[in-house]
Amino acid sequence: MTGDEDPRRSRGGLATHRSAYRRLASAIGLAPLRIPVSLTLVTVAAWAVMLHHAMNMSVPMGSDMSAPMGSAVRGVMDVDNSLRGVGVFVTVWTVMMGAMMLPSAAPMILTFAAVQARRDRNVAVPSWMFVAGYLLVWAYAGLVVYALLQTGLQTSKDLAHHVAWLESVTWAPLVLGATLTLAGLYQFTPLKRRCLRHCRSPSAFLRLHWRDGWEGAIVMGISHGLFCLGCCWALFSVMVAAGMMSVAWMIVMTLVVFAEKVMPYGPRISVAVAVGLIALGLLVGSGAVQLGG
Repeated sequence: MTGDEDPRRSRGGLATHRSAYRRLASAIGLAPLRIPVSLTLVTVAAWAVMLHHAMNMSVPMGSDMSAPMGSAVRGVMDVDNSLRGVGVFVTVWTVMMGAMMLPSAAPMILTFAAVQARRDRNVAVPSWMFVAGYLLVWAYAGLVVYALLQTGLQTSKDLAHHVAWLESVTWAPLVLGATLTLAGLYQFTPLKRRCLRHCRSPSAFLRLHWRDGWEGAIVMGISHGLFCLGCCWALFSVMVAAGMMSVAWMIVMTLVVFAEKVMPYGPRISVAVAVGLIALGLLVGSGAVQLGG
């Protein structure tokens, strides 16, 4: 707080935050108990699957967070162009996104369940349709990631035949450093701020986007998923560049997303994250810092 700032204004802002969180807690508390319990079980199961998968891979991604993207993808699966390859990748990606994103999406899901409970006794089906629509967005995002990685890997292989230095792995820190820096810069964009504002305001989102029925729940879940994608895609690009199945990166990004979307003063946290990403990106790109290894 600066010397010229009105202390009453500061206290008023703090009171507003507390009041907003009390209203949110009250709304969530009206959700039937089976919804938060089942949501917790699904999230724990998703984390268990991902941890088991990461620890039993032939290429342990937690060991070298500066590995190039090709290794990151092969740590998930043997990349190929078959339907099976696409299906395995998208399945793993969607389970991973569920593990990482459901904790921060829980306030929205539980607020939806609470509102639905006041309108209709049938709460479970619409609530899980909402979750299904939400995860569908991340599944489609997985298809895009798969296509980009396939294109990037093939391009790097083609260039390596003509440019000798591309055959080495010295370019990996540059890629990771650039990705970190760009992700940090994206934190300052109007699109990021708009999407974060929607993600942090469950009651306002539901007032603007409410639709009745389980079909409407799917549409609402998709809408919320698109806002979350707009809020978090740059952060997850860092994880893809550093190593998709790195447990360390998964935990870090989960905590960052949760802090931005759920904790008080999320926009300020977003700015702090941006500064940290840009600084880390410059250090990694210059070779001053090596992640992992």
